[in-house]
Amino acid sequence: MLNNKVILITGGTGSLGKKMVQMIVDGGYKPNKLIIFSRDELKQFEMSQVWNTKKYPFMRYFLGDVRDLSRLQRAFMGVDYVIHAAALKQVPAAEYNPCEFVKTNVMGAMNIIDAAISANVKNVVALSTDKACNPINLYGATKLCSDKLFMAANVYSGTHQTKFSVVRYGNVLGSRGSVVPFFDERKSTGVLPITHPDMTRFWITLDQAAHFVFFCLENMQGGELFVPRIPSMRIVDLAKAICPVCKQEIVGVRPGEKIHEVLISNSDAKNALEFKDFFIVTQNKEYRNELLNEGKPGKPCSEHFEYSSANNKQWLSVADLNKILLTIKGDYKIEKSRWSKEGVPA
Repeated sequence: MLNNKVILITGGTGSLGKKMVQMIVDGGYKPNKLIIFSRDELKQFEMSQVWNTKKYPFMRYFLGDVRDLSRLQRAFMGVDYVIHAAALKQVPAAEYNPCEFVKTNVMGAMNIIDAAISANVKNVVALSTDKACNPINLYGATKLCSDKLFMAANVYSGTHQTKFSVVRYGNVLGSRGSVVPFFDERKSTGVLPITHPDMTRFWITLDQAAHFVFFCLENMQGGELFVPRIPSMRIVDLAKAICPVCKQEIVGVRPGEKIHEVLISNSDAKNALEFKDFFIVTQNKEYRNELLNEGKPGKPCSEHFEYSSANNKQWLSVADLNKILLTIKGDYKIEKSRWSKEGVPA
C-alpha cells in the first residue's frame, strides 16, 4: 500500500512518527515521498541525522503548524495519505491554556480537513485518545470535537474522494511524556508518586500503535472510529514493575484526571461492532450493515457494553509489565503486527 505513494505525517517528529518512519524504512517499503510535517526545527534536524535525504531520498522535512491553513495546503500537494498525529496533549497544561489547545486540536483539525479535500488526498487517519470518550478535561473535549469533525468530514468532502477515519487508543507505553519515563526518572529518589491506588489505564506499545494505524489506513472505508483490543493495567503494578523497592506515595488525582479510562462508552455501544482484535464505531448505518453481512465476523456490541480499563477482560500483571518494559528499552526492535484484515470489507 505504501509503495510508490506520498505519505505525510503531521506531528511527525513525535514518538509515533519516528516509529512509523522506522517501520517504513526497515520494512523495505519504497514510498515516493515520506513527509514529516511539524513545527519544531530542532527535532526535524535531529531526525534528519538518523534518516537523512541522501541515504533515504524519499524523506522530506516540512516545517509548519496545523494552525496555518495555507502552509498545510502547500504541504498536502500531491499527497496520497495523511496521518494526523499533531496535537497538544498534556492534561494539566490544557486546563491553564485552553485557547491554545482549541487552536491546535480543534481549529487545526478543521485545517487538516480543508487542506486534504482541496488537495484530493485519498485517505486521512486522525489519531484520537481515550480521554476523548466521556471527557472531563479540556484536552479530552478538544479531541472529541476533533473526532466529530473528522467523522463528519466524509459528508463535507462532497464529490471529492477524500476519506476520513479516526483511530482511538490508550496510553502508549514508553512514549515521550508517558508515566514510564516519569517513573524511571523518579525511582532514584526511592519514592514513586501514585495519584490514586485504584487507578487503571489501557496500555499499548509504540510498535503496536504504529502497526494499528497502518492497518486502519489500509482498510478504512471512511467514517470509522477504530479502537484496538488492548490490555489494562494498574498503575500500582507498573510502579512495582519499574521499582519494586520504591515506596509508593499517594498524592491525589490531578485536575481533569480520571480513575479509569474508557475507549468506547455505553452511549456509543449501539454503534459499535466487535472483532477479534479491534472494535469499529461507525455513524454510517449502511456501512454498519455491510460489516454485519453474512461471512463477516463482526458482531454488534451489547446494549450496555462499555470498553473501560476497569472492566477489561485482558490485564497485565507485574510479571507481564516487566517483560514489556525490557522490550521497549531497545527502541529499534520492531514487534510483529497482530492486526489482521479479519472482517474488514474489501
